[in-house]
Amino acid sequence: MRYLIDTNIFIYLSTDYHSLDLDILALFGEPNSLLYISTESVRELIVAYNNKGWGNKKWKTAEDMVRSIEETYFVEILPIQKEVMRTYARLRINNSQNHRDPSDHVIISHAMTLKIPLISSDTRFDFYRRQGLNLIFNEK
Repeated sequence: MRYLIDTNIFIYLSTDYHSLDLDILALFGEPNSLLYISTESVRELIVAYNNKGWGNKKWKTAEDMVRSIEETYFVEILPIQKEVMRTYARLRINNSQNHRDPSDHVIISHAMTLKIPLISSDTRFDFYRRQGLNLIFNEK
């Protein structure tokens, strides 16, 4: 089974494994599980590394971090295709919870376009199920 992991899930996977729900860990452990991450999440991780110092103790450079996503954690980085941007253009935003994060919206659109489940700990993502998001929520 294929899964797209949200930025927060990669952070937990790489630096705070205990924040992953046992059901999520079981999914990751299945032999046929394929994990993917959006290039938008990778961009967010690079920004966090460069601006906030996240991951500086684990990796020497942001480039090392990006390399390790695929080589150490076996998570494939997916490019954002124009079809994802079409989904993003028609996505209805969760205004009731003031969800205005464009990166989240791109990641949600990526999962919806590819029709693969998105694993996230973000409670605001539930709103997008009505638009076709297959969400697997990580109870942390």
